[in-house]
Amino acid sequence: MSTCCIDKKSHHNEELKKKLKNRLNRIEGQVRGINKMVEEDIYCDDILTQISSIRSALSGTANLLLEAHMKSCIIEQLSEGKTEVIDELLVTIKKMMK
Repeated sequence: MSTCCIDKKSHHNEELKKKLKNRLNRIEGQVRGINKMVEEDIYCDDILTQISSIRSALSGTANLLLEAHMKSCIIEQLSEGKTEVIDELLVTIKKMMK
């Protein structure tokens, strides 16, 4: 039995971890940049544009992680006959679509 998702841990390969960490670090920098923009009274439209960029970056990161989750944890659990994972996946997708 694998540890993926059974004990609620994943087993991402180092390449995926690196991609996710790079994306999240970039997003963190963008958020800090927006904070600085607010402190410096930058024009609202410019701040809103940056917020839109962050939303897009977060969405892309979530999609990357969802794809990896489906190709590893979901497939693995289905192959073990654990079909309840589909309900969990549907709840996750609904949350992502809000």
